[in-house]
Amino acid sequence: MIPIETESGKKFTPILLGSDMNVYGMARAFHELYGGTVKAYADIQLAPTRYTKILSLTLHPGFSEDPVFIEKMREIAKEYQDHEEPVILIGCGDGYAELISKHKEELSKTFVCPYVDYDLLKSLNNKESFYRVADEHGLPHPLTKIITKDMYESKKDLDVPFDFPVALKPANSVEWLDIHFEGRKKAFTIHSQEEYMSIVGKIYDNGYKSDLILQDFIPGDDSNMRVLNAYVDQDHHVKMMCLGHPILEDPTPQSIGNYVAIIPEFNQDVYDRVQKFLEDIEFTGYANFDMKYDSRDKTFKFFEINLRQGRSSFFVTLNGYNLAKYVVEDYVEGTLENEPTVYANKNKAQHKLWLGVPVKVFNKYAAKNDATKYADELIKQDRIGTTVFYDKDKSFKRWLLLTYMFHNYVKRFDKYFQENKGRDFK
Repeated sequence: MIPIETESGKKFTPILLGSDMNVYGMARAFHELYGGTVKAYADIQLAPTRYTKILSLTLHPGFSEDPVFIEKMREIAKEYQDHEEPVILIGCGDGYAELISKHKEELSKTFVCPYVDYDLLKSLNNKESFYRVADEHGLPHPLTKIITKDMYESKKDLDVPFDFPVALKPANSVEWLDIHFEGRKKAFTIHSQEEYMSIVGKIYDNGYKSDLILQDFIPGDDSNMRVLNAYVDQDHHVKMMCLGHPILEDPTPQSIGNYVAIIPEFNQDVYDRVQKFLEDIEFTGYANFDMKYDSRDKTFKFFEINLRQGRSSFFVTLNGYNLAKYVVEDYVEGTLENEPTVYANKNKAQHKLWLGVPVKVFNKYAAKNDATKYADELIKQDRIGTTVFYDKDKSFKRWLLLTYMFHNYVKRFDKYFQENKGRDFK
């Protein structure tokens, strides 16, 4: 691969791991700012990175897990062992971020790995331990009880200490990727004791071994959610935070909680709280938070931190805060340390609506409130964008595939929206 060159003439090579929409969004961010083609590796081919000119994808079956991952990365490292330019390794999924962190010491001999050490990653990646860290640093989260496999097998201490409905989700999001059964979801909202016992049984009877997170359900629809993407430099200073206000989520069982419409939002109180948390724990690299506004005590409750950009994180680049820029200025240009922290979205004149579905789906299913009224204004002014439709990466095959992919959302929402409305959460 030919290295990419910055405006100042410094060369670098970005390598992305994965093939989903997040990968394409990062490749597009690099392309918009620097041009060139980005190299990516994954175990399977997904639609967002098919028929593209801005990304060169190599597939290795089993690449998303060890031992295949580290074996292939050693082979890739040999290709770059004599490189002069920085080679930046960016994992665009939970599993890849964890694998980079796990092998960070070895991989850092060849690659720039903007990730925390493995011990910290494990304490943050697991929702159960994340809540302990959050408590230590004053980050609010929903009232929580931990359910273990031993509790299920012994049928002890399975009581629900909160009023129904309650929320239930796996503590180990990476292990959950390999668990399959009818009715499986990213997260569940449960309305009765009978439903609760049935779902816990299905989860553990189908091979899940880690703990479950049982939580007080925070009332409200999708429009109470917020998402925040941040970049923290190698000296543990937060350099950019961008808050988004999701106003529609995917209702499909396997994709519940995936945002499909986001407007930018500014909230200095949220920015201050997140900045303090990230700097206190000495974070580094990309971070993504999901939170929900709790009208009962007028606070935002944090559900989780992802040690990567969010799936919908192109909304950040779309609104003028290019996600590729920060890692390049940090590790290639060496200029980021002197830059002030960016608290995004203060200027409404720059706001754009990010969509992951057709406009007609948004118009039909987004709840009518002040946020959607603002989104309607942005649509009327044509201040909208998507991750995958990129004017500089057009071809008939790509247009046809992505149009079909977007059109599928019409059927998915028609089938699942009423079934899940008000029942599921992030």
